Amino acid sequence: MTEPIQKSLFSKIYTTLKQAIKGDESFDYTAGSIKKAVILLAIPMVLEMMMESVFALVDLYFVGHLEHSSFAIQTVGLTESVLAIIYSVAIGMSMAATAVVARRIGEKDPVAAAKAGMQAIIVAFLIISIISILGVIYAKEILIFMGASVQAAEHGYIFTQIMIGSSLVIMLLFLINGIFRGAGNAAIAMKSLWLANICNIILCPVLINGFGPIPAFGLTGAAIATTLGRSVGVIYQLYHLFFGNGVLKIKISYFAPDFKQIKALVKIAAPGVLQFVIASCSWIFLAQLVATTGGDHGSAGYQTALRIMMFFILPAWGLSNAAATLVGQNLGAKQIDRAEKSVYTTAKYNVIFMATIMVVTLCLGKYIVAFFTNDELVKTIAVEALQIMSIGFIFYGIGMVLINTFNGAGDTWTPTGINFFGFWLFQIPLAYILAKHFNMGPKGVFIAIPVAETAITLASIFFYKRGKWKRIEV
Repeated sequence: MTEPIQKSLFSKIYTTLKQAIKGDESFDYTAGSIKKAVILLAIPMVLEMMMESVFALVDLYFVGHLEHSSFAIQTVGLTESVLAIIYSVAIGMSMAATAVVARRIGEKDPVAAAKAGMQAIIVAFLIISIISILGVIYAKEILIFMGASVQAAEHGYIFTQIMIGSSLVIMLLFLINGIFRGAGNAAIAMKSLWLANICNIILCPVLINGFGPIPAFGLTGAAIATTLGRSVGVIYQLYHLFFGNGVLKIKISYFAPDFKQIKALVKIAAPGVLQFVIASCSWIFLAQLVATTGGDHGSAGYQTALRIMMFFILPAWGLSNAAATLVGQNLGAKQIDRAEKSVYTTAKYNVIFMATIMVVTLCLGKYIVAFFTNDELVKTIAVEALQIMSIGFIFYGIGMVLINTFNGAGDTWTPTGINFFGFWLFQIPLAYILAKHFNMGPKGVFIAIPVAETAITLASIFFYKRGKWKRIEV
């Protein structure tokens, strides 16, 4: 009796995994098993975010073994910190797109969902174009402002120019994936990142170190490879938007500006963008504080630890994205109880995942760091940073789910307020006092991060229980 039951169980698990990775828009996320709904969304979203984090790690690995690696690592890290503003706009717009598309899908109106997605692309395109131009012109000045030495900025500014100049590609990659997630097709979003990363992994060593007739571009080659890889991912997304067999059917006419829809999207997206800009600016300040108190090696060590931490945190963010889609679709279907149960189920899975990662980073941190740099001083600082920051991983996991719950419901103002108080009025002052007043240097910054993230999670729990998110109209 036991053997047939085990076979049946493994068969169900295999079928669900296959369904999640392949993508199945026929599944109704407003009915049936909530656990299955979370798994179908979470698996491709986790894999998608793992691939997004791999971009920075691949660059970090190859440039970490170049001559003047501390300059190269610092340039990659500081550029990523600045790109966080680009990510903020892209994520804020993608959240708005996910919320509106999910709500329309829950209301069984795929045409309205498709039109809303295209209007989001129009808005984001206009915003990102301005940021890209400014980034290309002032790349060197940006690196110096972030705390890089003049020598480090001179060494790496072309990398920064290419990365910020290609921010339109970054925006499209995030935004279109947000549209697919809102429609419940997280598998397409996942596959676009896989494809982009495979291209990046192949191109990085070729363009950085040279191959045959292709010259060695060094640090600049990393930027070219990443941009080309992401561009391939965007082409894949656009193909499926226009010619795919999914729920969303895109027509050229949908790109005609619909000012009523644009106004509704901006209403949701503006605080969403602000929400992540607040967090990004906080991380930029922390990066600058580490660079000014810890020098080039301190900055490189912190950036190494941060990239490794993000590799683990982004999959958890992907898992928590399942809550956004499920909340949006179930609120659209007027099933509030089911939306709440989806949040609890997603949070439980995320806590288990983050607790496991916390143990891994605490026990194996020095071995993980050693893989990415051969500079002993950078290694020492990176291990200390990684182990201190990982103490708050469980709280990060809960907080991510609740933030995505608010955003998926269209309540983007609540997490914006939480981020403002948590990052600007608590994390930044705490980091500054510990680093400067108590002369703890970079270690003070490392300590401020898990302390502030824990406070942000506790505030999120309080506002979640108040229930305003259930009554938001989108």
